[in-house]
Amino acid sequence: MSRRLIAALGLALLALPHAASAQANRPAAAKPAAVKPAAQPSTPAANAPAAAYSQSHLALAREVMLSSGIARSFDSVLPAFADQIRKQAVTRPELAKDLDEVLASLQPEMELQKQRMIDIAARTYAAKFSEAELKEIATFFRSPAGKHYVEAQPQLLDEMVQEMQDWTQEVSEYVMVRVRAEMGKRGHQMQ
Repeated sequence: MSRRLIAALGLALLALPHAASAQANRPAAAKPAAVKPAAQPSTPAANAPAAAYSQSHLALAREVMLSSGIARSFDSVLPAFADQIRKQAVTRPELAKDLDEVLASLQPEMELQKQRMIDIAARTYAAKFSEAELKEIATFFRSPAGKHYVEAQPQLLDEMVQEMQDWTQEVSEYVMVRVRAEMGKRGHQMQ
């Protein structure tokens, strides 16, 4: 799960500059400055209150975050918690029925927790992108190419993670062979 989350975040973030690349060729529009609360000057922008950004800025940030597929990552976290709790209770099978009912009854609360994370992520996007940039990125994700990108993301991530594992193994072996050869030239034997 965490491997896919990291890969999803990385891939989605890599796509964002490409989605806004059209803006890079135009004169830069002035970015609206995020107003930080005076009492907390060192607070990260993601923790800034929603009032630090306009409603339209936050709405665009939320749209981009949701349409990019990032929120799918949050969807897997809460069921994983439930699975962990079930595994801990496996030694007491008599709890299974009640535990499943309790977990089911907590779904609305867990959905609120997920929405809270979505709000945090939207503020993070708002902190990193101007409203104008978010409009362009949102336009990309509304386009057929953007929608196709999001649909293909899970498969792309799975394939990239596998390719990266294979590549890491190959490069590791290559570097070790090269290090041994170079150390051998200096009169050192490495195993």
